[in-house]
Amino acid sequence: MVHQQSSQGRLSPSGDTAPAGEPRGSVLMLPGYTGSKEDFLALLGPLSEAGYRVVAVDGRGQNESYGPRGRAAYSRRALALDVVAQAVALRDGPVHLLGHSFGGLVARSAAALGPRAFRSLTLLSSGPGPVARPQRIRIRALRAGHALLAKERVWRTTRWLDSRGEQPDEAVDSAEVVGFLRRRWMLTKVAQLSGAGRLLLRDPDGAAELAALALPVHLAYGSDEMVWAPAALAEVAARTGAHHTVVEGAGHSPNVSHPRELAERLTAFWERVDGAGAEEEPVLRVSTAP
Repeated sequence: MVHQQSSQGRLSPSGDTAPAGEPRGSVLMLPGYTGSKEDFLALLGPLSEAGYRVVAVDGRGQNESYGPRGRAAYSRRALALDVVAQAVALRDGPVHLLGHSFGGLVARSAAALGPRAFRSLTLLSSGPGPVARPQRIRIRALRAGHALLAKERVWRTTRWLDSRGEQPDEAVDSAEVVGFLRRRWMLTKVAQLSGAGRLLLRDPDGAAELAALALPVHLAYGSDEMVWAPAALAEVAARTGAHHTVVEGAGHSPNVSHPRELAERLTAFWERVDGAGAEEEPVLRVSTAP
């Protein structure tokens, strides 16, 4: 399974699709921890067919995007400002913003900093609050490994641990997929992996932040989500009044395992949002709060 234009990243031509149907708007997609724009490949077709221009990006320091080495470059605010810049660079007016896993944390911050840049916010397999205990252990181990071991050694250890956890009936990654995953791992900056892990471990309960956003919010995840507890995500949706989607049979990446069903759920939400109309032409405002 295949688990920016901005101030510090770049849009990739391979991650930008023009709508195949009647144009309905643009979508900006942010990948998760250790992820990349390729994680959204299976969604590009159905969303394009539905009339959406889809732009999937590598965040700063991820995969093919440039990233500094310094720790300060990977603060929530720095990453969020990249996303606001990306939305403005698309020149399509407010865009629908989607963040998967860690990308949801960045998307929340971007929506809070520049709400007028976005039409809606979707958190895909991403919760406001700490990840589940097994994931916290894994993140701490990765951060410690990068501090002590060569990157290649960490990669091999991670693959071995993943293989130990596979069930007999689970699909095995092809050599092509394994090759891509390794290249992505080696290209991604250690500072990004460390910084993203730190933010995941320290993320507070952000339900109040979500409820205060001046744009529609959608929480979507699989019934077998394991990074955040599904019950906790359902509670957040109830507390905030967010649109709520559960993809039955999907795990942490419905975008990979159930792309058609997820695309239908996403477009239904966006159509409802767009159908509500706008009282005035949005004007971009970026908060100056730290």
